[in-house]
Amino acid sequence: MKTELSTPVADARPEAGRTPLLEVTDLSISYEARSIFRKERKNVVEDVTFDILPGETVGLVGESGSGKSTVGRAILRLLKPSAGAISFDGTDVLGLGRRTPLSYRRDVQAVFQDPSMSLNPRQPASMAVTSALKRHGMGNPAERERIAAETFDHVGLTRAHLERYPSELSGGQQQRVAIARALVLKPRLVVCDEALSALDLSTQNQIINLLVDLQAETGMSYLFIGHNLEIVRHISDRIAVMRLGRLVEFAEAARVFDDPQHPYTRKLLGATPAQHPAGRDERRAVRAAFAKAHAEGLVPVV
Repeated sequence: MKTELSTPVADARPEAGRTPLLEVTDLSISYEARSIFRKERKNVVEDVTFDILPGETVGLVGESGSGKSTVGRAILRLLKPSAGAISFDGTDVLGLGRRTPLSYRRDVQAVFQDPSMSLNPRQPASMAVTSALKRHGMGNPAERERIAAETFDHVGLTRAHLERYPSELSGGQQQRVAIARALVLKPRLVVCDEALSALDLSTQNQIINLLVDLQAETGMSYLFIGHNLEIVRHISDRIAVMRLGRLVEFAEAARVFDDPQHPYTRKLLGATPAQHPAGRDERRAVRAAFAKAHAEGLVPVV
């Protein structure tokens, strides 16, 4: 029986001649825990190392509490690491100072889990886009309105959605607005933090296809954070697996699924429904046969 590996399996190396867009090296993040008798620092992320190439999607997966979203927030400069380094296009991200430059905010955007929490309920959807443009000093009011309309077209929304409020939009439409707000600044990297987990299955598929299409058009990179390996597989070139704050496996997506090296990765795969194409095909065939029998009156309506 194999023993659990103490270090990550890092078979996913940058291709020859390709310089990573983002490099995370030995990243550690801790917080101060206090009790009545003492206080101590506890690590939530420890010695995490991975990179993302231009135009590539890296999936970062793990169970709740594994530290994956914490890594994403450190890249976005929403929290300060206790050790390690983050480099974006050769720039030391942690050395940018207390105030994050607008140029970095423009280059590195985010799409979060719950779109309803990231949109102002008192403003129409178009304001999410025009406000981002205004903050970065891009265009006059008329130009910003035009760009907002074009961006909505780009993410599969109609001009009618521009003046609707978040409460008047479905969850999928709200997430498309959030994606439009991120894309309008033409970022080079988008951190998608559980961006699909609040959506139903059909909407998840639509958003995945949208993200893939937009990446093909713009050449931007994604850090796609999630807990469902099957979903992450559909969009990722490489996958990094986190457990208890540490990176335990980092390899090409096909390698992670076909030949997982770490026991925890195998555990995640075992908990993923229909991870094998044959399993998915079998389930689809069963559903199709049931639907046909129901249509012919062979299955009673409950």
